[in-house]
Amino acid sequence: MDSALSDIAQAPAGAPSSVLSAAPSPVAGVEGVREGNERLVLFTESAGRKVASLVAREKQGDFLRVAISGGGCNGLSYKMKFVALPKRGDILVRTGGVAVVVDSKSALYLKGTHVDYSHALVAGGFKFSNPNAKASCSCGESFSI
Repeated sequence: MDSALSDIAQAPAGAPSSVLSAAPSPVAGVEGVREGNERLVLFTESAGRKVASLVAREKQGDFLRVAISGGGCNGLSYKMKFVALPKRGDILVRTGGVAVVVDSKSALYLKGTHVDYSHALVAGGFKFSNPNAKASCSCGESFSI
């Protein structure tokens, strides 16, 4: 495992619950899913409520996958979609009252990111605050490292 992820995806024996658990997968039927914590990604209460309402409305799955992909005006962009189950190698973070899954490659870019939600008519929506981003576009949907 990449050392940059060790503090968010693996805990030593006897570590407090605020650090990740090395216990078996918390998702029934899915092997290789690690339990993460909010040091990887933190959803505010407002963002969590919005995600929960979208999960109920969309009925695409109970997990929100947050990923980083190439694209956007700054080279990297945030992607979110609902999935029924995490995949092997994913990191599961329970934050803001919702279950968020992140693949290990995206986790390198997301570490320390806070996600908020604004109901404002102008510039509303999900807002990513990523300490790893050196630059981001004005809409906040893409960034560069």
